[in-house]
Amino acid sequence: MSNEQNASEPKSDSELIDEVLEQASEHAEDVVNESEENQQPDDSENEAPEEISLEELQIQLKKAQQTAEENWDKAVRAKAEMENLKRRTQKDLENAHKYGLEKFSKELLSVIDSLELGIQASTSDNPEVVALKQGSELTIKQFEAVFAKFNIEALDPMGQPFNPELHQAMTMQPSADVEPNTVINVFQKGYILNGRLIRPAMVVVSQAAKPIDESIGDSTNLDEQA
Repeated sequence: MSNEQNASEPKSDSELIDEVLEQASEHAEDVVNESEENQQPDDSENEAPEEISLEELQIQLKKAQQTAEENWDKAVRAKAEMENLKRRTQKDLENAHKYGLEKFSKELLSVIDSLELGIQASTSDNPEVVALKQGSELTIKQFEAVFAKFNIEALDPMGQPFNPELHQAMTMQPSADVEPNTVINVFQKGYILNGRLIRPAMVVVSQAAKPIDESIGDSTNLDEQA
């Protein structure tokens, strides 16, 4: 009974104060210990960054500069190729506009050639032949007007020096009346489309006349006297 009475007896004020102070002191120690644990440095976070040497930095800089130069060269070449492609395309378009009628023009040349041959062959004074000749001449003039409209020029080099770029020599004949390599006859006219030759003129070219061998003449006279 005495023990139960002692356990149930109320504590004095001093005892309660001592108990509270003791609990407070224990709690304060726990807080301090926890803060110290939180403030301890983490080895993984505080590791010193890996140092890069100057030589390695120079190597990396050199590689970066080399890559930049290669990319610049590729860009310059790509730009040059685009410019060349642009110029070629533009030139092809210009040629298509300028020379698109070349094949068609060549087909028309055979028609005008036939008309000119017909005029040359019509030497009769028959009224029907004369009328046909006049009609052919009028048709040729119409052809020439159409050709001039589309920048098709005729080449009639009669009496002009022979030009192998524009003329085709069919044969050569000795001639003492004109200089050598002169066109003395035109079999067929040539034609140019916008400065481009679509058919050369077929011509006869002169060459120097052969000198007479005086010794042959003298021997002939001696034979006659004998």
